Amino acid sequence: MVPEQEIQWIAALTAAACALPGVFLVLRRMALMSDAISHAILLGIVLGFFATQNLASPLLVVAAAATGVLTVSLVEMINRTHLVREDAAIGLVFPALFSIGVILIARFAGSVHLDVDAVLLGELAFAPFNRWIVNGTDLGPRTLWLMGALLVLNAGFIAVFYKELKITTFDAALAGTLGFAPGLLHYAFMTLVSATAVGAFDAVGSVLVVALMIAPPAAAYLLTDRLPVMIGLSVGLGVLSSLAGYWTSYLFDVSIAGSMATMTGVMFGTVFLFAPERGLLALARRRRRQRWEFAQTMLAIHLMNHEDSAEADRENRESHLHGHLRWNEDFAQRVVRRAEGSGWLDRTDGDTLRLTDRGRVAAREAIGITS
Repeated sequence: MVPEQEIQWIAALTAAACALPGVFLVLRRMALMSDAISHAILLGIVLGFFATQNLASPLLVVAAAATGVLTVSLVEMINRTHLVREDAAIGLVFPALFSIGVILIARFAGSVHLDVDAVLLGELAFAPFNRWIVNGTDLGPRTLWLMGALLVLNAGFIAVFYKELKITTFDAALAGTLGFAPGLLHYAFMTLVSATAVGAFDAVGSVLVVALMIAPPAAAYLLTDRLPVMIGLSVGLGVLSSLAGYWTSYLFDVSIAGSMATMTGVMFGTVFLFAPERGLLALARRRRRQRWEFAQTMLAIHLMNHEDSAEADRENRESHLHGHLRWNEDFAQRVVRRAEGSGWLDRTDGDTLRLTDRGRVAAREAIGITS
């Protein structure tokens, strides 16, 4: 494959691998934890480098993943005190660990390729140059194989523990009652999140790790209520955003990782506006429809309360609605037309309104009369 294709494959695999655990982070309301882990692992990478003096050592990955688990443990420990909320605990822990990593780089590793800007933003364009060569055979970029392995690992973990993840996500108390050990599963899952963040860290940086873990699942959450569909949509939206980001960076000659993160935001913003059931436009249409339905119901109740009464001739006239229901004339006319279109009322003459059987039933149901 040419480098351009390799970059796109790496981006797609990274997006898919990050989206899988991201679904459960979003559902568990732990989205900020991905940000905490993706930043805090810098400390583990630095400490691993100090121990090995080798940026290619596997110990760096182990140390970084351990730091991610440490981050989760510290957040849980602070949260259990009930002195601060979980979001505050996250905000306390990860800046401290990340800052320590930055200080150690600046103080002791200034001449080593551990650049803070690269850590935050990453640079996918360099990924194809780090090759995996076995016995003289070039097997492709190391990052491609790493993210492919992480994708398989994440998919396998979710497939094997799908039932347990589902129960602990939606009802942790029930999971404990059924003997599913939600605490153990939680730490196993967060270890997986840490491993995924570490794997994507070198190629795409911490910012894009957070974007790929949270934006696609958050968008998928607005599109469906079914967990399997949400998982599939998250992966698809993540891959689509990453590829769109690559071509955006190609067209405008800008950062690949930055463009991908931007496209995840554009994708989420589009879904946020236009999702069929939960998008802003759908909510606005629903509120508008409910407003007219409520007005029609109020009109039906008004007509029912006054029918067969001495003041019916006056109260049930369209021209009287303005004074009695405090509607302006234009609004009152539109409500009457809608009620007529719904078959709730008709006219005995040009101005007098009368409920139909259908309208009378609707009015009685609205005030709780069922017989």
